Amino acid sequence: MTTAKDLFIIAMDPRPERSVGQGDLSLALAGAELIDLIDAGAVTVDEDRIVPGEPSAPQGGLLGEAAALLTRESPHERIEDWLWRRGRDLAAAYQAALEEDGELTRKRSGRLSFGSERVEPVDTPARRAAAERWEEREPVLAALASAIGVEGGASGVEGGASDVEGGPSDVEGGPSDEEPGLDDEAVTVVVTAVHDAVMELEAVRQRRTIENSAFANLWRGP
Repeated sequence: MTTAKDLFIIAMDPRPERSVGQGDLSLALAGAELIDLIDAGAVTVDEDRIVPGEPSAPQGGLLGEAAALLTRESPHERIEDWLWRRGRDLAAAYQAALEEDGELTRKRSGRLSFGSERVEPVDTPARRAAAERWEEREPVLAALASAIGVEGGASGVEGGASDVEGGPSDVEGGPSDEEPGLDDEAVTVVVTAVHDAVMELEAVRQRRTIENSAFANLWRGP
């Protein structure tokens, strides 16, 4: 499993206070992929830009797809731009991939056969490894989860990520410079960019809410 897949499973906690919007999760998944590419030696970070290394690694899966999408011409792509470009509908792509791999299953949420479906993780070694990583508060996973408003200890990882493009994150800023384990400058830069992108997305949501409310009041009249 990759950091992105682990993050997706952790974000599936069904508790209301942990409901994660698809947009927030997609941005964080793009950041998780970039961190895994850094760890694999496939990219380095030069200030706020992504510098690809050898195109041969890694291969296969969504992480391989991410590596193939890197901008190799100079000037290289900014991390922020990568998050928005790669992050588009990325949560849905990970859900589909995990279902195909047998890591997720669809279940009815009610007793009746025509009840709405929900997606749940299957009890596999990969799922248990993700839960263990979360219980241990592994720094990179914890920092990315925090960026999308998922805090605390172990996750039940039994529900599904919210299909609503909403749900404000409680993030007030980037990760702490003293976050244990985030001693890699490149990783810290990526995590900070994820925090900033999630906050920007929430600002867009709030602006649209205000605009829609004003438009509705205009039609409603005095």
